[in-house]
Amino acid sequence: MSPTIEVDVQTYRSIEFAARMGNTTAGEVVARLVRTASVPSSAPAVTSKEAETGRQVGVYVDYEGHRTRGNYDRDTKRIDITSGPLAGQSFKTPTGAARAVVAHYKPDVNPNRNGWSFWVLDDASGEFLQSIRYST
Repeated sequence: MSPTIEVDVQTYRSIEFAARMGNTTAGEVVARLVRTASVPSSAPAVTSKEAETGRQVGVYVDYEGHRTRGNYDRDTKRIDITSGPLAGQSFKTPTGAARAVVAHYKPDVNPNRNGWSFWVLDDASGEFLQSIRYST
C-alpha cells in the first residue's frame, strides 16, 4: 500500500485538474511538484512582480489543452519556460520556444510556428508577444 497525504478539497481538485490537463495521474503531479521544489534551478526564478517591472515579461500559451508559462527577456529575446513539462528550459527565441511546445504536445505535426504570434502576454491584455517586440 502506498503512503497517503491529506489535502483540502480545493487543493485536491486543483491536483486532479492538473493531472487531466497533463494526461497523467494525481500522484505524478505531486511527484513533479516535489521534484521541482527539491532541485535547485540553474537560473533564479523571476517573480511576477519582477516580470512586471523589469526587463522580464510574463508570457503564456494555451496549446492542445495545456497552458505553458514563461518569461520573455526584452534584452536577449530569450524565453525561459516556467511551467509544465518544459519548465526549466530556455530558448534563444520565442519561435524556438513555440516549436518546442508544439513538438512536445503534438509530435506528429510540423512544429514550425511564429513565436511572436504564438505567445500571449501574461498581463490580461490578450495581446501577442509581437505587440512589444520593438518596444524598449
